[in-house]
Amino acid sequence: MENIFLIGINTRSMLNSALKLNYNIFSTSYFSTSDTPKIKNQKIILEEKENESSGIFEDKFNSNDILDFSKDYIDEADYIIPISGVSPSDFAKKDQKKILGSKNVSNIEDKFKFYKKIKDEFKTPETFLIKDVDEAVEISKNKPNVKYIIKSLKGSGGYNINLLNNDGSLQLNDGENFILQEYVHGINLSSSILGSKNSKKTIMNSRLLTENDFEKNNSFIYIGNILPLTNESIMRKVKDIDKINNDMIETSQKLAYEFDLIGSNGIDYILNKNGLYVIEINPRIQGTFECIEKSLQINMLDAHIKSCLNEPVEIPKAKYYAYKKIIYAPCRNKYSKIDLDNIYDLPHTGTITEKSEPLLTIIDKNTNFKELYEKVENSSRIVRNNLKNAD
Repeated sequence: MENIFLIGINTRSMLNSALKLNYNIFSTSYFSTSDTPKIKNQKIILEEKENESSGIFEDKFNSNDILDFSKDYIDEADYIIPISGVSPSDFAKKDQKKILGSKNVSNIEDKFKFYKKIKDEFKTPETFLIKDVDEAVEISKNKPNVKYIIKSLKGSGGYNINLLNNDGSLQLNDGENFILQEYVHGINLSSSILGSKNSKKTIMNSRLLTENDFEKNNSFIYIGNILPLTNESIMRKVKDIDKINNDMIETSQKLAYEFDLIGSNGIDYILNKNGLYVIEINPRIQGTFECIEKSLQINMLDAHIKSCLNEPVEIPKAKYYAYKKIIYAPCRNKYSKIDLDNIYDLPHTGTITEKSEPLLTIIDKNTNFKELYEKVENSSRIVRNNLKNAD
């Protein structure tokens, strides 16, 4: 039996799928959710304890730490599947051969390199490489009618994205590189790609959700997805949903061939009256993983592995709508058990989650979109009403 190693910020969903397959499983995860399956070969970095804070993720997480922590698992693995938080380029060259997924990601994860690669062929926001806010302000003054955002050169999840206000008050971390990007206002969308050596297929389009969709607060942090993409799930009035889906399928498959995407990958877009803008590629198993499993009723980890090994994968039509919504803590709180059947990534009882940190995830499915949406939003209200302030 072959050894498969899962590594990333949170391996819970991957473990649930892996346990249904015929592999020896190894796992290293940053988060230690109480609903993460317990297996023999398992390492967890964040040790949650009653009455203690889990801290601020961005301050504590480091991909190099998680790799150092996992050296023995890396050596034992026949296959490695890195998920969010760990890049294929973080691994030693001798270990990159074991990776199942897209390996050559330097022109994808570097947002400016990605922009230069696609700008002449695909519609994408104008982008500049900058070193400080003053440089950004100077560029924007030449185009006073254009709004801009500043992003980290590398990063994901919608973190560290800020609207440029042109007054110089925005502070950037010294020593980091950033991009200044034209702010495209519109509907956030995403495609899930399954790539093998011989084929690249768009298996699902979805409505991508950020905090701004709910709070209207100029926060671009990823908060979930609804899929498949239909007139209902897009949650905006659009003219031709079939054309939108077809344009996304065609564009995603072109990008998948252009960057030789292997296994499960995601491509993010923004749609407005000017068309479909390519924003970025996430060259790894993405946040829609469980939603796709629920919608298509397949094992997505199995599909990912087979695609990476160039084995055929049959993708059925969607059977359900699926909705994922991440709940970020509205205040510093101590977690106590909540009796719901659609909540995941649960903290350990009595542990403290800091304000604005991820608390838990709501995931559900239904053939009826309206019923699904109402149930998830009701669960969201129940979670918030059950929070206990830890201050």
